[in-house]
Amino acid sequence: MRIAHVTATFPPYFGGTGNVCYHNTRVLAALGHHVEVFTANASGAVDDPAGVIVNRFKPIVQVGNAPLLPQLLRLDRFDLVHLHYPFYTGAEFVSLARLPYVVTYHQDVEFSGLLGFGTRLHGRTIGNVVLRRAARLCPTSLDYFSHSTFATLRDRPRSTIVEMPNGVDSQAFQPGPIDQEMRARYGIPPDAFLALFVGAQDRAHYFKGVPTLLRAIAQQPMTSLLLVGDGDLRADFERLAAELSISDRVVFAGRVEQNDLASIYRAADLLVLPSETRGEAFGMVLLEAMASGRPVIASDLPGVRSVVVDGIDGFLVEPGNVDALAAKLELFARMSRTERLRLGAAGRRKVEQRYDWERIGRNLEALYLNVLAEKEWRHAS
Repeated sequence: MRIAHVTATFPPYFGGTGNVCYHNTRVLAALGHHVEVFTANASGAVDDPAGVIVNRFKPIVQVGNAPLLPQLLRLDRFDLVHLHYPFYTGAEFVSLARLPYVVTYHQDVEFSGLLGFGTRLHGRTIGNVVLRRAARLCPTSLDYFSHSTFATLRDRPRSTIVEMPNGVDSQAFQPGPIDQEMRARYGIPPDAFLALFVGAQDRAHYFKGVPTLLRAIAQQPMTSLLLVGDGDLRADFERLAAELSISDRVVFAGRVEQNDLASIYRAADLLVLPSETRGEAFGMVLLEAMASGRPVIASDLPGVRSVVVDGIDGFLVEPGNVDALAAKLELFARMSRTERLRLGAAGRRKVEQRYDWERIGRNLEALYLNVLAEKEWRHAS
């Protein structure tokens, strides 16, 4: 098959949507298909997935993560297009391509004020049309989709809505003992109880809940925190840590090399994902932590809660509730290492059974073949 993936972001911009696209295309190319990515250019260096042609274009204009790319009119040479949504200004070009297309529905976009009005209007009009025309609509979880802006699209034929979860490279992320070398790199004591946060710290990801996490850490003197990620909000978070008098046990690592990430997970005792809105639809970092044999604390949000089984491989907390998050941190801190590893092992088993990228890629290949078979049948009739 000749397959085009269309995405607003792609590495070296390491956001969730772009990472999903990266691994989807990597596996499909390894399965022998011709795969190309269409996206906006981004600063930084990255190794593109083997066998995948990545077309990076300079936008005519760009607002946040919404680049205007008229080059998307070139999609007519493919058998099928896979759109990663939301992609404001990009989704419109895909719907005009006169090709069968599949949509991964990643998340709602929630802003306040005029920008929020604009995104809601787009969803009710153009977005609604784009998603209704898709041959397959693939939310990352049915739980999230049933609570999303587009929940009314559940009136589509059931066979055309297919859950397609995010995944993880279970070979790259492996369980192991505490990585003391990585702790030493960031000045974290060998015996510290270490919570980890991995996520962008920019305005587009305001919903990640970092202030809530910092305030919970302030209530838990036994807990240290390592934050991985960068962005224009990082300085605000550093100031808040200073105001809370926790700077001595909170480390802002900034952006890290992708090759170091597996070791960073193993340096931690657990991962925390404290997101506060439906802007967080899944939480790929949860899978990376679980693959690394580390338990998690996550917000009880639609989609996110589909990844974590409360009390089995981690714990769920009310979004934005500082006291509840602090209580779970204390619970973990008082556990024995054996108890924490038991939770981590349960997460690892789940990853292997459900969330490995290779498995997801094969499922995606089968979905494409079904879509193209329907196209041929309709053409013949």
